[in-house]
Amino acid sequence: LQGPRYVSPAPNGGFVVSEECGDVKVFTSSHKLLCSLSSKYGHQFGNPAGVCVDAEGSVVVADEQHRSVHLFPESGAPVCLVSAGLRRPAGVACSSFGHLFVADTGENCIKVFK
Repeated sequence: LQGPRYVSPAPNGGFVVSEECGDVKVFTSSHKLLCSLSSKYGHQFGNPAGVCVDAEGSVVVADEQHRSVHLFPESGAPVCLVSAGLRRPAGVACSSFGHLFVADTGENCIKVFK
């Protein structure tokens, strides 16, 4: 890893790690690298920060530099969940009720999206 920042457990026993000004990597329960999101999806991150994994196993990533939050499903193309109204998204969390929580350090608040 190069500059690990945020980590989140995954439902399968693995985990996800964001790297400062780099990539997001997914690891198996035996701590083996499963994939790099930028390589798997051809996605260019600016500065990936907070990460979480939803109940379906999709990885959610806050990108501070691009001021956005993307969802990376296990199969299919990435989906931009939030692309407006964020100044510096840092942390993300998914609720079991379908809400997305984003810590926006640029506005010193938590934003909730459904």
